[in-house]
Amino acid sequence: MKAETFLPEHYKPAEDEPFMNDRQSEYFRIKLLKWKSELLGDSKNTIEGLQDSSRNIPDIADRASEETDRALELRTRDRQRKLVAKIDAALRRIDEGEYGYCEETGEPISLKRLDARPIATLSLEAQERHERREKVHRDD
Repeated sequence: MKAETFLPEHYKPAEDEPFMNDRQSEYFRIKLLKWKSELLGDSKNTIEGLQDSSRNIPDIADRASEETDRALELRTRDRQRKLVAKIDAALRRIDEGEYGYCEETGEPISLKRLDARPIATLSLEAQERHERREKVHRDD
């Protein structure tokens, strides 16, 4: 088990420090854990809301509207469930010392990109290439 890293209150990773040093790793670990906690809290609220709203609505239009809202909410939660899996994968990469490096090229992913999208696994250039290939090979 690694010693806990002290992180100043308003710390932001900077380009002029060694890439993915202990402070940067801890910064992204905390960011990912907070994000995961928010998503799980939202899911819990959704489950409670769905249990509370299982009532019989006599008006067909009102019932249809509620069912549409429920389906949309469940689809959103499913996306968030997948996002939690990506957050867990990013946390594993931090533990393994692989976080912040492009899976395709092995080059560091920019700190700005990681700050905006902490689950990123590809550098911006590799992501753009991936999206171009996907667009070319997509079934229209």
